[in-house]
Amino acid sequence: MMRFDLGQPDTLVLLGAHCDDIAIGAGGLLLSLCRRWPGIEVRALVLTGMGTEREMEEQKALASLCPRASLDLTVLDLPDGRMPSRWEEVKSALEVVRSEVAEQAVVIGPHRGDAHQDHRCLAEIVPSVFRGHLLLGYEIVKWDADLGQPSVFFPLDDEVAEEKVEVLHAHYRSQFGRQWFDREAFLGLARLRGVQSRSRYAEAFYTDKVVLGGG
Repeated sequence: MMRFDLGQPDTLVLLGAHCDDIAIGAGGLLLSLCRRWPGIEVRALVLTGMGTEREMEEQKALASLCPRASLDLTVLDLPDGRMPSRWEEVKSALEVVRSEVAEQAVVIGPHRGDAHQDHRCLAEIVPSVFRGHLLLGYEIVKWDADLGQPSVFFPLDDEVAEEKVEVLHAHYRSQFGRQWFDREAFLGLARLRGVQSRSRYAEAFYTDKVVLGGG
């Protein structure tokens, strides 16, 4: 198993259909990278939840997961569960973000195998907008039996995995009571991905294309 250093990108672009998607899918990676590169620019776009309790939860959670970063969060008011019918609006929102970030940005969003229609719609549009960027598709544990076989892994220190779970429970109180929203589910998936990457904990991602440099 080969290990490659990500290097420091100009910007991290975070994309989510709903408030909490980004934190659940990539919270550990964000904690790790933002601590490694103080001052890094983080541009986040969430398509639903504007003006609700969920937006306030997202602001606090991402601030905690992106310590010492320059965080810019935009939350829109597209209808939850109806994303495929708003395809043009989703693409237009992504194009605004694309016009404001450099080619060296790393784009982190849902992956195309996600069973939730909103996640999948967003994931299918992202490659048509961010054509020259490194795209990492995160996974979200939930009721749908859609966990797949990712090929990119980001090992997490034990304290980072624990802190991610603490952030999720501290800030997304609207999700309390959901059957899948608990410590065991989050750490259980991280432990499984850790086994697959020869680490204790890890987050896993999907990518369609990587171009390798070097001689």
